[in-house]
Amino acid sequence: MSLTPAAMRRLMREITELKNNPPEGIRVVTSEENMLDLTGIVEGPEQTPYAGGYFRVRFQFTHEFPTAPPKCWFATKIFHPNVSSAGEICVNTLKKDWQPSYGIGHILVTIKCLLIYPNPESALDEEAGKLLLEDYDAYCSRAKLITSVHATPRIRPPEFQTSSTEEEGESSTISIPVSIPTPAVVPPPPHITLPVPTSASSPRKPSPTPPSQPLQSSQANTLPSSISTSTVSSKDGKERLSPLGTANSNVAGPAAAATTKAVKRSATSASSGTEKRKKALKRL
Repeated sequence: MSLTPAAMRRLMREITELKNNPPEGIRVVTSEENMLDLTGIVEGPEQTPYAGGYFRVRFQFTHEFPTAPPKCWFATKIFHPNVSSAGEICVNTLKKDWQPSYGIGHILVTIKCLLIYPNPESALDEEAGKLLLEDYDAYCSRAKLITSVHATPRIRPPEFQTSSTEEEGESSTISIPVSIPTPAVVPPPPHITLPVPTSASSPRKPSPTPPSQPLQSSQANTLPSSISTSTVSSKDGKERLSPLGTANSNVAGPAAAATTKAVKRSATSASSGTEKRKKALKRL
């Protein structure tokens, strides 16, 4: 049965929104021939017996929508206390708690929460409800077995693969503005010209003082300390020795020469006096 134009427009807007911005683990698939042929896909939540499974939920809308809830059932076999063997779902949202403001997304999110928190008090599958209350491990083992056989595909459904690829692409292109502090520009130091000392202004270095050495006597500047004699030839042809005094060891060469001249003069004067006496004797 067809929907009213207002309900149809509302349903189309909701389907478009679910395809563009789907909730986590939830997708919707529509038929190209009939937009009201709607199927929801719920991914099994982690840390539950339904992890790894993908459960299809079919929808059927009546002319009372959105005043009355649509009919929903599991098209995928599941072992759950609130789901019958025929796939009928027992949840208050689809019964007394329904409100006209609810939509397809709200129903699929409620079903996903039902996979996480089963309600054994309103069980449609008595065996599943009994195992849940009495032996939780046995309940989990049975639910995992049914999930692996009927709900776990070898390849992930394309609806989830396409979405994950788009999400990865979007996350890779998201740019987060980061404020990077700009380092302060430090001006270069002013050019400083240092004065170059000239020869006139530069202090002179003191010349090194030669080491003091004791005075040493030279052979050329010393005279022997022994008594020396000189030979003086007199007028009469006889040689006479003239004793010389001892020479000072520190007397230089010119002083020795002067002493020698003085000795010669004294010798000459002595010889001239001797000749005068001889002449006087001859006169007598």
